[in-house]
Amino acid sequence: MTDPPVPTADRLPETLTDRDQWVCWRSEQRDDKSTKVPIEPGGGYASATDPDTWRSLSVARDHAVDTGDAGVGFVFTDDDPLVGVDLDDCRDPDTGALSESADDIVEQLNSYTEVSPSGTGIHVIVAGDLPRGRNRRGDVELYDSARYFTVTGDRVDGTPDHVAERPEALAAVHSAYVAPDTSAASTSGSDAAASSASRSGKQGPGNRLSDADLIDRASDAANGPKFRRLWRGSTAGYPSHSEADMALCSLLAFWTGGDPDQMDRLFRESGLYREKWDEVHFSDGATYGERTIERAIARTDEYYDESSSEGWTPLAVTSAEDRASEQAAGSGDEGSVADTTGDALADLRAELAKLEQETERLREELAVERTRRKELERELAQQESSRLSRYLPWR
Repeated sequence: MTDPPVPTADRLPETLTDRDQWVCWRSEQRDDKSTKVPIEPGGGYASATDPDTWRSLSVARDHAVDTGDAGVGFVFTDDDPLVGVDLDDCRDPDTGALSESADDIVEQLNSYTEVSPSGTGIHVIVAGDLPRGRNRRGDVELYDSARYFTVTGDRVDGTPDHVAERPEALAAVHSAYVAPDTSAASTSGSDAAASSASRSGKQGPGNRLSDADLIDRASDAANGPKFRRLWRGSTAGYPSHSEADMALCSLLAFWTGGDPDQMDRLFRESGLYREKWDEVHFSDGATYGERTIERAIARTDEYYDESSSEGWTPLAVTSAEDRASEQAAGSGDEGSVADTTGDALADLRAELAKLEQETERLREELAVERTRRKELERELAQQESSRLSRYLPWR
């Protein structure tokens, strides 16, 4: 379908238009998939974590219109109270009818809601605090920072034209549509963890940290940003989802003291959890989740010690990831991953993309300058020929 027109400020809530958190976007093919890539107005690629690549709505809109970029987008940050609720594949593009779950979410949140560029999804923007824990399940995703929404201004009929403050409704939607089913998870989680513990050749000492306390400490540690990304379900910087799984399990092995029961329970609450976790993948009957936990514990050399850590913030976690980065390549273990390699590669790829964009821009400028120089040379030659003709009429 054709991209929707770039929205004007009068079609959008002031809560959004008053903030200089806007980028442009365009569709690009990456890994045989169409991806909505953020573009810095007047520059190269934008980043949802780099304010220097954001602009006001008017600047972003003018750039999108002038360059033909598909549209504009709004970046969510820790400095604003906004949460974006992204509902995919929930709308009939011909009739506008919403799925039952989408209709329920829209009704509960009762805030600014618009149709996505594809016409098959919707975006809801509310003011409130995003609950801790996973932020994605199925076609429902919630985020409050380091992400951006494509913005169309195509408001869903019957929804408010402003961003409403809905903390209680947001918590209810998160609980019903995103948070794991604790009753089912506790039953299957206990069974899986017990099996994992019995299979593991190595088990850590454990500790007395509650799940909530553990998440808080891991999130606030020196490598907390990495933990938070993985906990929310991001696989950015990792070659596969499985390697992101191992990265999170390695961190959990450290923080839980190698307790497979707690590791399994926590992983099921993370955004990385999927049905594959409980699938049997090995000839001895072990599931993918059991073996991932087993390997993470087996490769962890150091555990978090609550008794000796008052006032201490870990600079690093010695885990499967750290060891893998130091060991010779080619160990052959499924799911091993270097600790910082994934994140570094993601940063390098983003920087490379920006450099490629800048190089292309410089090439275009160089081509323009060359054309301009040739035109000047022709003009000078014509002027010289004309001047000589006046003095040498036989020419």
